[in-house]
Amino acid sequence: QVQLVESGGGLVQAGESLRLSCASSGRSFAMKSLGWYRQAPGKQREMVATISSGGSTNYADSVVGRFTISRDNTKNTDTVYLQMNSLKPEDTAVYYCTGRYQFAIEAEYDFWGQGTQVTVSA
Repeated sequence: QVQLVESGGGLVQAGESLRLSCASSGRSFAMKSLGWYRQAPGKQREMVATISSGGSTNYADSVVGRFTISRDNTKNTDTVYLQMNSLKPEDTAVYYCTGRYQFAIEAEYDFWGQGTQVTVSA
């Protein structure tokens, strides 16, 4: 079982920045990818940004140029970050950290954090 613990959410004004962090208990050698999703009230959960074990990144069109995903490896575990700049009210959502881990051949599993609220006021 892998635990993902997010932190860093909060209330900011439009144009300001926030940095989300997510500490994973999973071993780095088993990690396939890490990412951030978000879910606004009344909307489906959507991908915000992902980063692979090799460092390749992928972003939703709506956050390109404003958000940056990165990860840090310490003692064979990972922390993934989401730097969010130039925040907009439409970025308001619960942000979830996710990690995909492989434990055996054809045995990949997705794990999710509990979510952290980001609220951007106009």
